[in-house]
Amino acid sequence: MTHDDTHLIVNHRIRIPKHEIEMHAMRAQGAGGQNVNKVSSAIHLRFDIPASSLTDAVKEKLLAQKDSRITRDGVLIIKAQQHRTQEMNRDDALERLAEFIRTATRPVTQRIPTRPTRASKKRRLDSKTRNGQTKAMRRKVDY
Repeated sequence: MTHDDTHLIVNHRIRIPKHEIEMHAMRAQGAGGQNVNKVSSAIHLRFDIPASSLTDAVKEKLLAQKDSRITRDGVLIIKAQQHRTQEMNRDDALERLAEFIRTATRPVTQRIPTRPTRASKKRRLDSKTRNGQTKAMRRKVDY
């Protein structure tokens, strides 16, 4: 598990205090029989990115993401309702928050531009010639 009693452990450098994460239990949506109508098993997690103890660089990366779960105020909202129990949904929501932060902190690998080989250019041009010949055979024949 990625959390202890007081912190959510994102990776070896990032730990978020639990008091910065706001979680509320609510009833799950959708079909589910009699149980879903009376048990508050879904978890609604709110994480205020600007007010958190994360570093400014991590906050900027998180807020720069175009994610519909982030409000205009910079609050990340995660709704976990996949599991039947509240505890499993709470763990799922915390894991999804940790994974969201992990993806933002991964370094972006720089693309190394490459050139096509002579053989690949020849294969491409040969296939274009074959396609052109196939299409020429489909045309109406003039006598």
